[in-house]
Amino acid sequence: TKTQVRERATALRLRTAAKPDSQDVCFITDGGGRVAFLGSRIPFRRAQVLDAVDGSELGEVDALEMVTLGQRRGIGLAGGGPKRYVVGIDHTAAILTVGDESLLHCDSIAVRNVVWAHEPVSGKVSVQCSAHGVAFAGELSGDNDGVVVGWHSRQRRVAPGQSVVFYDSTNTIVLGGGIAA
Repeated sequence: TKTQVRERATALRLRTAAKPDSQDVCFITDGGGRVAFLGSRIPFRRAQVLDAVDGSELGEVDALEMVTLGQRRGIGLAGGGPKRYVVGIDHTAAILTVGDESLLHCDSIAVRNVVWAHEPVSGKVSVQCSAHGVAFAGELSGDNDGVVVGWHSRQRRVAPGQSVVFYDSTNTIVLGGGIAA
């Protein structure tokens, strides 16, 4: 576990034993941050921002590539009204769809590029989709080409491309993982 690794690092007197966990991409410095880093590598595209309920146009963003599912800030919407979250991203059409947080919840997620620690697993597991997030109970089904995690209770959608890790039901042994489709 992370706690055991930190204890071992302390015992070995490693200078990083008490270093705080990184909350962002650690190799990107303050010199322009993510925008400068990505902007020098990929072209940014403007995108329309549409309401998920009625399809009305609410504005636009300068860089579709800088927006992620579930994001609430930095999408060019005025404050004061109901909270709106990015609930859909259509890269082909350059459209962001925003709506109520409830639109981010789902019953299952598809996972591709699955790698197993030992053997493929199906059935009850604990699933973590964020490095600093909580693992939730789910059920795996599928094969080596991809699996589906059926949540035991509705969970917030996972952004495509995000890592998904499967643990045993005690949340202590890594069984495998993959990438959210």
